Amino acid sequence: MKVMLLGAPGAGKGTVAKLLTALDGSVQISTGDILRAEVRAGSELGKDAKRYMDAGDLVPDSVIMGMMEKRLQEPDCQKGFLLDGFPRTIPQAEELKKLMARINIDLDMVVNIDVPRDVILDRLCTRRTCSNPDCQAIYNVKSNPTKVEGICDKCGSPVIQRDDETEEAISHRLETYNEKTAPLIGFYEKEGKFQNIPCTSSDDVVNAIKEKLGL
Repeated sequence: MKVMLLGAPGAGKGTVAKLLTALDGSVQISTGDILRAEVRAGSELGKDAKRYMDAGDLVPDSVIMGMMEKRLQEPDCQKGFLLDGFPRTIPQAEELKKLMARINIDLDMVVNIDVPRDVILDRLCTRRTCSNPDCQAIYNVKSNPTKVEGICDKCGSPVIQRDDETEEAISHRLETYNEKTAPLIGFYEKEGKFQNIPCTSSDDVVNAIKEKLGL
């Protein structure tokens, strides 16, 4: 399957993507993962990206699109892919459309995971992340707590609330999303193959996608 997942921070895009990869071997693709991989590999694109990141600047769309073009043509994408949180803006969506036409790839579906704001705030404010950069396991104090309070089950490091997951920070992230990313819904509605799925359960979202794609 070739599916794009849209939705606000905390909507469950990453969780849904992981569940879908288990169905048919499609790979999960996020720009953050691609950036980190290219920087680690020391590629020309990675060196370009690192210069911007080290300066505290956003990596330009031209560099992101170069990485995306390379990634979508790697052998593991032949079975399918799940775009997790990309594109983020209308200009990125327009460039992605041109890129896919150029490399002869067509999306099967664009899915917007529609989760109420109060659910997102609750999810992200109660999320905790392992402080060990080599682990980064994610927990939730309500739905998936650590066995020992404050200690990662996997590596024994302290778990923390990330600075960008306080209520104030999340509210700001949601405002940014509504301003810059939410307009993608209208863009893809016009393009066709768009599905709005109003579910708070990741399993329900996966089942709805399977039904739409006839899986």
